[in-house]
Amino acid sequence: MPAPGENLRIDPARLWDSLMEMAKIGPGVAGGNNRQTLTDDDAKGRALFQKWCEAAGMTMGVDTMGNMFATRAGEDPDALPVYMGSHLDTQPTGGKYDGVLGVLGALEAVRTMNDLGIKTKHPIVVVNWTNEEGTRFAPAMLASGVFAGKHTQDFAYDREDHDGKKFGDELKRIGWVGDEQVGARKMHALFELHIEQGPILEAEHKDIGVVTHGQGLRWIECTVTGKESHTGSTPMHMRKNAGRGLALVTELVHEIAMKNQPNAVGAIGHIDVYPNSRNIIPGKVVFTVDMRTHILPKLNAMVAEFMERAPKLCADIGVEFESKIVGQFDPPAFNETCVKAVRSAAERLGYSHMDIVSGAGHDACWINDVAPTAMIMCPCVDGLSHNEAEEISPEWAAAGTDVLLHAVLETAEVVG
Repeated sequence: MPAPGENLRIDPARLWDSLMEMAKIGPGVAGGNNRQTLTDDDAKGRALFQKWCEAAGMTMGVDTMGNMFATRAGEDPDALPVYMGSHLDTQPTGGKYDGVLGVLGALEAVRTMNDLGIKTKHPIVVVNWTNEEGTRFAPAMLASGVFAGKHTQDFAYDREDHDGKKFGDELKRIGWVGDEQVGARKMHALFELHIEQGPILEAEHKDIGVVTHGQGLRWIECTVTGKESHTGSTPMHMRKNAGRGLALVTELVHEIAMKNQPNAVGAIGHIDVYPNSRNIIPGKVVFTVDMRTHILPKLNAMVAEFMERAPKLCADIGVEFESKIVGQFDPPAFNETCVKAVRSAAERLGYSHMDIVSGAGHDACWINDVAPTAMIMCPCVDGLSHNEAEEISPEWAAAGTDVLLHAVLETAEVVG
């Protein structure tokens, strides 16, 4: 079938207005957003999204994980839908574009199809996945994980936030428990537009990242146990300092990541120190190691080396080390046909582009196991994300959405 014409473009101003309007819901304290999953503000954002979708002639379906599916009918009632979208929830100090661009860019693509009277063989669905961020209810990409069979719904419903509130109870409280069975929907393909959340595209002066792979991830929760004692009166040689164990393990993580370059990363993000007092040597430190690469054997080797060396480092200074893996997924390779559709769209539209590996996890990484999937990325200023200072340009947003539109239309097959 012929590809969409190169003059077919979205309305950049309308897309930007939608992004700014959504950003008014759950404003942060420094210009970004705090619209965490299953909060009252999440419910307001969902309601606005539904209103916009229905105004664009789509019908809304919601499953029992709160995933939202807005459908634009196709000409062939037996054809599987082409999906596009991302998530509307944010970090506590999140930006206005992470996830949101993928949802509202997909909505803008449908609006453009409506404006131009474009019909497709396959139905088109815009999706908002619940709890992608995983900040309030771990793990990340929770609802898409249930959809793809990675987690059970019971597991998801039992996740608790810091206040002991359960996911299932909060989903019910805000009124977004749907009646569809999770994962019952079948997909012809899925495309997810997202900001890069890294500095590569901006540094390389590229408009579009054609995402070929996602990184695999291992989250290793570690506990170093020593002995609490007075910082002033305990002789240095008699200390069992859990904080020192943390310091040694931090350097170990960095060392392992550096010797596995390129395309491997590692860091410690979340740390709890007990009793966290100025004049008490820490008796216990609990922290999470985050290791990632898109090469599975390399990822497994990094984790194995960490698990072997960390206990020895701690034993050498008289503290105990325990660990368990609390989050993981293997690196996905996105569908070659879908990736080609993205690359062809960027070339047809005249946008500069490069192949890229996603450094972050996304809902598309889970869905890739149950449907042909690809991702499109646009640059973000200084690679900054998960931060209220996160920023993109209207031009970057429009370019990414133009490519999304073209890739989806090629896959959904324009008719007439």
